[in-house]
Amino acid sequence: MHSLRQDKAPIYEALEKYKSMRVVPFDVPGHKQGRGNPQLTEFLGQKCLSVDVNSMKPLDNLIHPVSVIKEAEELAAEAFGAEHAFFMVNGTTAAVQAMIMSVCKQGDKIIMPRNVHRSAINALIISGAIPVYVNPGVNKLLGIPLGMSVADVEKAIEENPEAKAIFVNNPTYYGICSDLRSITELAHRHNMAVLADEAHGTHFYFGDNMPVSAMAAGADMSAVSMHKTGGSLTQSSFLLKNGRLSTGHVRQTINLTQTTSGSYLLLSSLDISRRNLAIDGKAIFKKVSSLANYAREEINKIGGYYAFSKELINGDSVFDFDHTKLSVYTREIGLAGIEVYDILRDDYGIQIELGDIGNILAIISVGDRELALERLVSSLSEIKRLYMKDKAGMLDHEYINPDVVMAPQKAFYSDQHSVAIAESTGYICGEFVMSYPPGIPILAPGERITEEIIDYITYSKAKGCLLTGTEDISVENIKIVEE
Repeated sequence: MHSLRQDKAPIYEALEKYKSMRVVPFDVPGHKQGRGNPQLTEFLGQKCLSVDVNSMKPLDNLIHPVSVIKEAEELAAEAFGAEHAFFMVNGTTAAVQAMIMSVCKQGDKIIMPRNVHRSAINALIISGAIPVYVNPGVNKLLGIPLGMSVADVEKAIEENPEAKAIFVNNPTYYGICSDLRSITELAHRHNMAVLADEAHGTHFYFGDNMPVSAMAAGADMSAVSMHKTGGSLTQSSFLLKNGRLSTGHVRQTINLTQTTSGSYLLLSSLDISRRNLAIDGKAIFKKVSSLANYAREEINKIGGYYAFSKELINGDSVFDFDHTKLSVYTREIGLAGIEVYDILRDDYGIQIELGDIGNILAIISVGDRELALERLVSSLSEIKRLYMKDKAGMLDHEYINPDVVMAPQKAFYSDQHSVAIAESTGYICGEFVMSYPPGIPILAPGERITEEIIDYITYSKAKGCLLTGTEDISVENIKIVEE
């Protein structure tokens, strides 16, 4: 049962009151409730622009909340089972960076899997923290990185007892979860903080039969992309915190990088979505689970595709699996995931979340309907019939263990020059190369460039992956550290 307080949405209610006051605005934003930009008003709607407002006393202030935002934070903390919840309007990227920067300063070590989102490595560049990578296992059939083995984490702790924190993906993009409870207990015994990237895990807090959430596992902080599976507007997230860390210190760290002009459209969407999930979350995610399981079963009946799920669980590097993730292995029909991704969009009008070199991922949410999933299944069946070919010559893995030879911050700020990627073997990378989505770096600053990595980049480009991160927009050249 949810608390009766969860029926409230303080930010939304304050905005409704503001609208009824018919305030004459002589503050920013300059569109003045939409009157100054008719085309924008026509596109987004007058109701939307009427509450695109600046911080003022009745609406509180995101960087120092004392009234309605403060109350909304307290309600969110209660809903997620956290000691405190911070509203984030610079995306989960800002939440991940704030987590790391709250516990690590220059020279501090942080234990993390290498298949983290670029936001985590960006935080290392900003803070000067040093990564101790725990290379995840790889599923040999699917070619995807798995979670962190507890034994590997324990070894990393033994070899780096001075590390300040352990960073965990919960879940990965593909739905794989590590043994977060055991990792948290292990870390806390060694006085290390546990930080969880739960960008794709909002539903863990509200659905039944879900993998354990970070707050329930006792983690110290978690970055939750409410907009991904929780129903809020794009770019809105929560940073959750348990009691071991100072709330004031974390807020100060957030305020180093988060905007001082917090969007009330994003804030109110978080407030309303939290209320919705607190009241109806179990029913919402029961439906999502049912839809995902239905689609998975139907796709596996086609043959050639493999929509994987809980059968991957091995009690360690795949401790649990998020069954709401509709991840589908495509290589057996001779097509890279990105090729299926492009065909679905261009020929069938279906936009999925990502395609990599071996898999696709469709995000299923409360907004989906069985009819839409039937369309996806039938389209995949037709793609197999029309495009299936021999899989010979296809790359069979998504993850390459990195050779880290320099701290990310030192590499990023070192003197650099540009060389052709094809001729970069052996050099130290000074920038990122990644496919987006998911935004997990193939190369990050401070890593040695190898022939295997160059082959992977070349193959990804040839298959149509959107590669990003390099200063060279065409991703033909790469900045290397001058040694």
